[in-house]
Amino acid sequence: MFFGGGGGRREGPRRGSDILYELAIEFEEAATGKKVDLEVPRSETCDVCNGSGAKPGTSPKTCPACRGTGQVSRTQNTPFGRFMTTSTCGTCRGAGTIIDSPCPACHGGGTVQKKRKLEIKIPPGVDSGSRLRVTGEGEAGEKGGPPGDLYVEIYVKPHNIFTRHENDVVMEAAISFAQAALGDEILVPTLDGKASMKIPPGTQNGQIFRLRGKGFASLHTSGKGDELVKIKVEVPTRLTDRQKQLLREFAEISGEKIKSRGFFGCL
Repeated sequence: MFFGGGGGRREGPRRGSDILYELAIEFEEAATGKKVDLEVPRSETCDVCNGSGAKPGTSPKTCPACRGTGQVSRTQNTPFGRFMTTSTCGTCRGAGTIIDSPCPACHGGGTVQKKRKLEIKIPPGVDSGSRLRVTGEGEAGEKGGPPGDLYVEIYVKPHNIFTRHENDVVMEAAISFAQAALGDEILVPTLDGKASMKIPPGTQNGQIFRLRGKGFASLHTSGKGDELVKIKVEVPTRLTDRQKQLLREFAEISGEKIKSRGFFGCL
């Protein structure tokens, strides 16, 4: 006797599918964390039939075609012997049971579509692409199987001042030529308000200063990143005659030779 065919066993409980929910948050919210209320559309076990798919007061019946096995066999005699094939039952589609009176709420499917309200806690330090897993809040399982999980994928909106590099916050601060040369103390924005920062005399354009602990919290450690302030020295584009004269005197004292129609002469 020969055996063949692609039959399988009767279908049992199956885990529900996972759900991916995309959530956009502000730059500051990614740094501080927050709680958000979500409304997630998903399939849930039917409350009317408790997931059986049968009308209340009735129950699924054993499939008469496969006698509850979910598969059927067929035997064929050939010149080479008896050949048997096994395949999924077409009457019950492998379930092993049939429903004569479907549930009016889920129409025999055992699940219904609903919107689930959930409160999700977003931890400080998340970044675009971070995924938060909420166990058991995915699609309902089939035939008594467990539900899937909900994955919340984070997208952090761009900020008009700050950018992020790993756990550090990066920004650019503009200062005048005089402030760069003589030094000063300025206020710079941070994620939790303004902070005072000293500009030492002789600060160069592009120089970077570090404010410790003013960056993002780490998702995996107890540390925090820093804020990196890149200095942009602004060169004046319009000068009075007096300002030009003082700069020429400064250049002369410094031993620099400035042509009358040079940079300052063209301003």
